[in-house]
Amino acid sequence: MQKLGEFKLPNFFNYPPYFTLQPVRETREKQIQLWKELIIDFCRTQKIFVIALEVDFPLFSNAAIERSLSHEAREAFLSALVSDGRAEWMDKGHRKCLVLWHRIQDWADLIVNFVKENGLEDSVMTVEEIRSGVESRGTELHGIDRTVLMRALKQLEHKGKLAIFKGTSADDEGVKFSL
Repeated sequence: MQKLGEFKLPNFFNYPPYFTLQPVRETREKQIQLWKELIIDFCRTQKIFVIALEVDFPLFSNAAIERSLSHEAREAFLSALVSDGRAEWMDKGHRKCLVLWHRIQDWADLIVNFVKENGLEDSVMTVEEIRSGVESRGTELHGIDRTVLMRALKQLEHKGKLAIFKGTSADDEGVKFSL
């Protein structure tokens, strides 16, 4: 089995036709499903949140079989993730895609669990501490994309579980939990 770093690639990754959009609808649907799962799994394990279509992305080519996905195929697979609510285009030209290996609601649930597990129910943290602080080490929140984190925090704020307050800069935005 081929690997990308520590990541084990599925068998279809070595099958040249899977690097070309398939013309038969049923085959294409299966192909898209396999690629969606691969992209989500890879992004989750590598903590990748943004895929730029114009930039080399490790999954989009396989040197061993001398195959690369066309721009059309890359966009098709990412658009399928967008349709599933597992990704969002970050620009109108569909050049950058925000991958949501957890939906925003699931990230919000992870934040609530993190707060409870660490006894932070009535405490204040900066947004940066949640992303890269000692408490978040070893959790899925460590290294979370700031855009994703802010959207999850805003969802929790809307539900009355926390308050976000501005600091003097974006680096010291604070969060007061009230769970």
